[in-house]
Amino acid sequence: MAEVKKMATRDAYGQALAELGEEHENLVVFEADLAAATKTGVFRKKFPERHFECGIAEGNMMAVAAGASTMGLVPFASSFAMFAAGRAFEQVRNSIGYPHMNVKIGATHGGISVGEDGASHQCCEDFALMRSIPGMVVLCPSDAVEARAAVRAAYEYVGPVYLRFGRLAIPVFHDEGMSFEIGKGETLAEGDDVAIIATGLMVYEALQAAEQLKAGGINARVINMCTIKPLDTELVLKAARECGKIVTAEEHSIIGGLGEAVCAAVAESGIPCKVKRVGVNDEFGHSGPAVPLLKQFGLSAENIAKVAAEL
Repeated sequence: MAEVKKMATRDAYGQALAELGEEHENLVVFEADLAAATKTGVFRKKFPERHFECGIAEGNMMAVAAGASTMGLVPFASSFAMFAAGRAFEQVRNSIGYPHMNVKIGATHGGISVGEDGASHQCCEDFALMRSIPGMVVLCPSDAVEARAAVRAAYEYVGPVYLRFGRLAIPVFHDEGMSFEIGKGETLAEGDDVAIIATGLMVYEALQAAEQLKAGGINARVINMCTIKPLDTELVLKAARECGKIVTAEEHSIIGGLGEAVCAAVAESGIPCKVKRVGVNDEFGHSGPAVPLLKQFGLSAENIAKVAAEL
C-alpha cells in the first residue's frame, strides 16, 4: 500500500499566500516575528515589499492590519494561535470585529499538536474566543489541500476571517481542486448508525474511526466541518434526524468549540439526538511529542471509535 502523503496545514498556508500574491496585488501580509514558523516567509521571499514585520507586538499588528484594510488592501495577519486569538483578543474584537474589517487572521500552531512547546503555546481556546466575536468567520481545514482552498475562500470573502492551521504534518486525503465553500460541511463517508462530525486534524482520525467501527458492524457517517462558524446547521440536523447519535471531534477544548456549536444546533431543533464531544477536557496540555500527546488526550481514531460504539 502506498504511503499517505503528509503535510502540515501551516505549510499549505504559506504556499497559498504566495500563489494568491501573484494573482492579487492588494494582498499584504503582516507578521509578528514568526515568519519562519507560520510559513509567511514563503510570501516574503516572493513579495518582500508586501510583507510587513511587526515584531512581537501582536495587538499592534492587528490594529495595523485593520487600518490597511480601509485602504483597499486585503491583509493576512499571522502569528501562533495563542497570540493571534489570545494575546491580541481585544484588538481583534475592537479593531477588526466591531467595525467588520476585511482582515484575515492566519493562526498557526493551534491545539495540543504544538507538542514540545507545552501548555503556554497549546491554544485550545481559540475557537471559543473567535466564535464569540459577532460576524467573525472561523475556519479549521483538515488537510493541506483544504487549507489552500480555505485561504483562497477567505481572500474572496469580504469581512473578518480567522483561519487555524497546525504545526504537525498530517495525511492529505483531499483531491487537488476540491470544491470549498465557507459555511458548508462535507460528507466524507455515509452511514446511519452514528454521525462523526470533525474538524481540523481530527477529520482523518474520524475517517479511521469509521473504518474501525465498520469492522464491528457499525456504519458511521463522517462529516468534515471546516467552518466552525457559521456552522452548516442544515447538515448537522440532517445527521441528527437520520442517525440519532452524533460524536463531535476537535483538537480544542470541549468548551466553546465545534462540539458546543453542534449541541446548541441539535438542542434548539428539538430533534431527539444524543451528542458526545471528543476534545480536550477542561484541562491544560503539557509538553511532549505531538502524536503521543494527541493519543493521551483522547484525540485519536481509537477513542472516537470507542465513544461512538458506546453511543
